[in-house]
Amino acid sequence: MSKYYELLGVAQNAGPEEIKKAYRKRAIMYHPDKNEGSKEAEEKFKEVTEAYEVLKDPEKRSVYDRYGAQGLKRGTGAGGGSGGFDFADALDVFMRDFGGFGGIEDLFGGQRGRSGRPQYVKGETLKVRLPLTLQEVASGVTKRLRVAAFDTCGECEGGGAAPGSVPVACPTCGGAGEERHVQRSVFGQFVSVTPCRTCGGEGRVIENPCPTCHSEGRVRSHQEVEVEVPPGVTSENYITLRGRGNAGPRGGPRGDIIVLLEVEDDARFVRDGPDLRYELPITFTQAALGAEVEIPIVGGKVLMTIPPGIQSGDVLRLKGRGLPELNSRRVGDQLVEVLVWTPEDLTAEQEQLLKAFRDVEDPAPERIDRDDDRSLWSRVKEAFT
Repeated sequence: MSKYYELLGVAQNAGPEEIKKAYRKRAIMYHPDKNEGSKEAEEKFKEVTEAYEVLKDPEKRSVYDRYGAQGLKRGTGAGGGSGGFDFADALDVFMRDFGGFGGIEDLFGGQRGRSGRPQYVKGETLKVRLPLTLQEVASGVTKRLRVAAFDTCGECEGGGAAPGSVPVACPTCGGAGEERHVQRSVFGQFVSVTPCRTCGGEGRVIENPCPTCHSEGRVRSHQEVEVEVPPGVTSENYITLRGRGNAGPRGGPRGDIIVLLEVEDDARFVRDGPDLRYELPITFTQAALGAEVEIPIVGGKVLMTIPPGIQSGDVLRLKGRGLPELNSRRVGDQLVEVLVWTPEDLTAEQEQLLKAFRDVEDPAPERIDRDDDRSLWSRVKEAFT
């Protein structure tokens, strides 16, 4: 059984509801608030959350079942690649699906935040666009991007307080980061939980702000990030760089960077999945007698043999001259559609020669039996190897 299934304790044919129930059980078991802040439990919590995020998504689960975790790390299915989860990511996932009205403390029978630990806010996710050529799609490429983002303030080291001072517990919420409001009605007692109006949910306030970042704990800067783009991507794909986005305020964890891929059009080709289509105009004599012509492919040119008697609209197949298929070893083909060109302005000599040929040519058949590209390929396959 694969690792993600083992982490959740389910079979590989488990359904969505079974996966969700198994994750909830293990997430509560390993949550650090129930394990006195144990680092080992925190790691387990992150692992089961990452397994849940993959197995609950049909597309990611399909990639994982075929290629394992390595296939997800290569990365760029419609749902993006799989990176490591930090604790803030894992907690966000758990709260998203199981937080409820009362917050996470109701699941554990305690009160989260009462320990006095600050409630950190994760930095914002950045989105950047990365243009790619067809050649880069064919081979894969590593690019470096310059990104404007918030970085940790060097003066206060991200804490937000001036050097020599420290944040203090919020006097309004006592460090919990939240306020509880009890309402009574004929239906019973309702408890609503909202972020503290004084500290905004952080559980602490800064009495002496850092003069450089003005208590934000972060400053604007530029950073260079390296992006590895695997072969075969499309403009529908994106790459997630976890923990490389904006630094969170006052020591909060970094957000992510989402790299939106934009594959530039190539006027020579029409992309059809991993296959490329190319239109090749030829003369009547080339069609009738056959010829050897040079045609473009991604990254260069090749010589191709046109068999005698080819018809306009026939398709020749250049095996393996297309694009790689994402997360697969398969490479597409280049399909060359032959279009016989008819000249519009003939010289006197050309007209005379064509009239002479007309006197001896055979009549056209009532219908033309079209060769499909596979049978035509078998006639000229030696030219494409």
